[in-house]
Amino acid sequence: MTTLSKNPFTWIEIYVEDMSRAQQFYESVLQINMIPMQTPGEMSDLEMLSFPWAEGEANISGALCKTSEMKPGTGGTIVYFTCDDCADETSRVQSAGGQVLQQKFQIGEYGFCSIVMDTEGNTIGLHSMK
Repeated sequence: MTTLSKNPFTWIEIYVEDMSRAQQFYESVLQINMIPMQTPGEMSDLEMLSFPWAEGEANISGALCKTSEMKPGTGGTIVYFTCDDCADETSRVQSAGGQVLQQKFQIGEYGFCSIVMDTEGNTIGLHSMK
């Protein structure tokens, strides 16, 4: 087994139905700019927008993906985004078209998190230490 030097995830894909709506949601809530990605020719209906990342840094790479092969929805894997204070991002969810499922709550010595739903029906987590 290979030893992990940084993050246990190498790539995360969040599937969406409406790419522009999802892009606006994530950019508004996380205060970031998504990056358009080129996709392989054999995957002609795949559209991807990458989350910002820096080569060799402690970050997780991932993208919003729109394809006929996969659909968004509740009840699957929850991806947690790191925040300085998850209450800040949670406060922007409703105005960005999402839904707050659980306001910021303490998770013992591991900090705080909140659970929200994006505009595509995906449940995501927001995590902070304060």
